[in-house]
Amino acid sequence: MAEFNPEDNIGTIPIQEKHQFEVANLQTFMEENVAGFSGTLTVEEFAGGQSNPTYLLSAGAEQYVMRRKPPGTLLKSAHAVDREYKVMTALFDTDVPVAKTYALCTDDDVIGTWFYIMEYLDGRVIWDSTSGAYTPEERGEMWDTANDVLARLHNVDYEAVGLSDFGKHGEYVTRQLSRWAGQYEYTKTVEDPYMDNLIDYLSKNIPEEDKTSCSIVHGDPKIDNMMMHKDRNEVIGILDWELSTLGNPISDFAYICMRFRDSLRGVDLKSLGIPNEEEYVEAYCRRTGRSGIENWDYYIAFNMFRLAAILQGIAKRVQDGTAAGQNAEEAGSGALELSKLAWAQIDSSVKID
Repeated sequence: MAEFNPEDNIGTIPIQEKHQFEVANLQTFMEENVAGFSGTLTVEEFAGGQSNPTYLLSAGAEQYVMRRKPPGTLLKSAHAVDREYKVMTALFDTDVPVAKTYALCTDDDVIGTWFYIMEYLDGRVIWDSTSGAYTPEERGEMWDTANDVLARLHNVDYEAVGLSDFGKHGEYVTRQLSRWAGQYEYTKTVEDPYMDNLIDYLSKNIPEEDKTSCSIVHGDPKIDNMMMHKDRNEVIGILDWELSTLGNPISDFAYICMRFRDSLRGVDLKSLGIPNEEEYVEAYCRRTGRSGIENWDYYIAFNMFRLAAILQGIAKRVQDGTAAGQNAEEAGSGALELSKLAWAQIDSSVKID
C-alpha cells in the first residue's frame, strides 16, 4: 500500500474550496438544535480522513465537531452520516467510548449535504503507532486499549441498546462481498486480476459461522480511528462509524489485524513493544470469551479485499474530483498492491516484495 505522511493528517486546515458551505446557515441550525449553543461560529477543517469531511466548530468557549457527506455524486449507501449518528447515540451510555451527539441534519438546504454535530474530544489521534517518540511500553498500551475497546463493542447487546434494526442478522460477509464487489466494478479504473480471483474465491468459501454470527461492528476499526486520552494511552472515543452495522465480529477484528500481514510484516514487533498477531488474537479471544478463531486467513484476505475496494473507490473519486482527503490520490493508488497481498493470503505461491 502507498505510504502516508502522518504529519499531513494532524490538526486543522482552512476549509478546502470543494468543502466550502454557508457558515451562517450552520450558525442558525446550531442555535435552533444544539442545547446550550451560543456565540459566533468559526469553522476549520480537520486535515485527516478520506471519506466524510470533518470540521472543528468553535463558538464562545465551546468546541464541537461536524461530520458531513461530501458534495458531489456519491455511491449508493456511502457516506452514511445518519448511521454514524444513530450508532454513536445508542452506544453513549455503554462502556464503549464514543463522543456525545447533539444533532443530525438531513436537510440538504442547510449546508448542501447531510451532517451531524457531536462533542469535541480533547485527545490525540495516533496516525502511526510504529513511529514517533513512543516508548515500547506506550506502543503496547495503545495496541492493547484498541483491542479492549473493540472487544467491548462486540460484547454489547445490540437489542438492549435499541440497535436490533441496525442491520440484517447474519450473513455479514455474504452481504459485504456483494456490496464491495459491486462497488469495485462500478469504480474500477484499471484491470486487476487479483480482485477478480478474490471475488470468485471468497464468494465460494464463506465460513459457515457467518450465517448466524451477529454483533455491532465498526467496519473500519484501527488505532487511527480511535481518539486517545491526551495524557494516557487509553481510548476516549471510537471515531468514523460510517461503515458500522450488525455483522460478524471476527471479520471486524480481522480488519485491525491486517497490519500484521501488511505494514508490520517482517518488523521486529518485540523491540517496538507491539504484540505479535498470535498474542493479539489471544487477548481478543480472552476478552470475548472465545477459545479460538477458525478460518482466520479467510477473514484477513476478505478484509484486505474490502479495503482494496474502498481504495479503488477513492481512486475513482480522485478521477471525478470529489475525494475528501489531501492524500486521496496516494490512498487510491494502493488498491492493486493490496489486492495482490490479499490474494497471497489464499495462494501462497504469490510472491510479495
